[in-house]
Amino acid sequence: MTNSEPRGYHGIDIGGSKIELVAFAEDGHELKEAHRERIATPGTDFAEFLLAIQGLVGRADKALGLQAPVGIGLPGVIDSVTGRQLSSNVPALNGRAVVASLKEALERPVAVGNDCQCFALSEAQGGAADGQPSMFGAIIGTGAGGGYCVDGLLLRGANGVAGEWGHWPLPAALLAQYDLPVIGCPCGRRGCLERYVSGPGMTQLHLHAGGGDLTPAAIVAQARAGSADAARTMALHVDLLGHALATLVLTLDPHAIVLGGGLSQLPHLYEQLPAATRRHLFPGVRVPPILPPKFGDAGGARGAALLARQQLTIR
Repeated sequence: MTNSEPRGYHGIDIGGSKIELVAFAEDGHELKEAHRERIATPGTDFAEFLLAIQGLVGRADKALGLQAPVGIGLPGVIDSVTGRQLSSNVPALNGRAVVASLKEALERPVAVGNDCQCFALSEAQGGAADGQPSMFGAIIGTGAGGGYCVDGLLLRGANGVAGEWGHWPLPAALLAQYDLPVIGCPCGRRGCLERYVSGPGMTQLHLHAGGGDLTPAAIVAQARAGSADAARTMALHVDLLGHALATLVLTLDPHAIVLGGGLSQLPHLYEQLPAATRRHLFPGVRVPPILPPKFGDAGGARGAALLARQQLTIR
């Protein structure tokens, strides 16, 4: 591929129930969507999974008219020593050398990040934090994860886990202040932030406070209808999330924070989180803008394609 040839990138977002591929043609610095396809995720058979990815990429190549580099947003974490996939919500991938297998199957360069990192990169380039010197994309959905970008580029770290703020521990002082249990986490540790600030975490906070087994949206609706229990749960959740974002500010000092995941659709977070975050910072530290996402769930495949361009550009 030379500078005069057309360039394109495929971005693949892999989830527990679906795989989405979007093929992008590069037009100057912009990526223009040229092809999109979504299929059900083959969740239990690894050979079937690889064949499905091969089929998606082959059809996308035909749409673009070239064999394009591939970026993939994978759920879970890759063991930096063995290269094997850990804690994925796609059972077929657990314990597999997924990246090496995909490179062999696709016979081309493949860039891989987790789904949260791809979300952050998409929001850093053309998204809600476009043009910011640095940003953090904080996903709060079924779990809590994220990605950190500087000058529009994703920083993954030595182990590829930069941005895993959901597995920071909730401080003992807050556990004691609110008389909260130390909840076990699928990662093998206890008291991880995501067990309290994610969507299921908010439900657990409501149960702990004596409320019902409600979704976050239902808790918010009940609070607006006058439920004191639901209002207390919302206040507790916002305070814990504010503490988490304050720790992000003190650690990374991003110029903007973009929320993603299901809870990013709750309007009260944008109204209340700046003050909640400020309460956990010392004087003189500014809370960065806390923004809703521009691309939301649609940004996963776009971010994967941007990751391919960042890591695999051939000039």
